Parts: sequence; structure tokens; C-alpha cells
Amino acid sequence: QVQLVESGGGLVQAGGSLRLSCAASGSIFRINAMGWYRQAPGNPRELVAALTSGDTTTYADSVKGRFTISRDNTKNTVYLQMNSLEPEDTAVYYCNMKAIVTSGQLYMSREVWGQGTLVTVSS
Repeated sequence: QVQLVESGGGLVQAGGSLRLSCAASGSIFRINAMGWYRQAPGNPRELVAALTSGDTTTYADSVKGRFTISRDNTKNTVYLQMNSLEPEDTAVYYCNMKAIVTSGQLYMSREVWGQGTLVTVSS
């Protein structure tokens, strides 16, 4: 069973910083991409940042220059450093992984989501 465990959310004042972490575990053969999405009340889930195995990064326009995605391959962990936070960044942040996982002798492509971590930015 493959799972993602997120940490690092919380309450911060506008202008502050937080770092989210997401650790993947289980029968993972290869991680193709990991990323962060967020969902604010009444809004659809949106991509915040993503990082492929080839080191290609993608950022939402609203976070460019403020957020940085990175990873530690030795720990199958992805991070999201969030600086200059704004009240509009308040949302539940979800980790996402696209990977090849194994089950016995089978190899399967899977997309896995974390449970979500709440980030609240006060004005």
C-alpha cells in the first residue's frame, strides 16, 4: 500500500512563512512527479506547484516568486517552502504523487493523494 503523509500546516500571519512536507512510503518503483494542490472553501482544487523526476517545475501564477518546491529523493519526500504568505493562500493543501508502484510482480501507474493539511493565513 502506498501512502503520502503531510505535515507542516498551521496558522501564520500575513507575510510569514511555512514549510510543508510530504513523505511517500510503500511499494514505490519510480516516482514520476510530486506536487502540491490546494482547495479553499467554495473553490475547486488547484495546482500550486509540481516537480517531475526530470526536475521540471511548474508553479501557479499566484505563487510564483513566493513558493518553492523541492525534494529529497533519499527520503521520497517533497517540500513546499511558502514565503510572503497572504490571506488568499488560506486553504487545505494536498500532496499528490504520480508513480509506478508494485504489487507482487505487477507494475502499475498510480496517482496518490495525501490527507491534506490546513494552512491559515491571518491578515
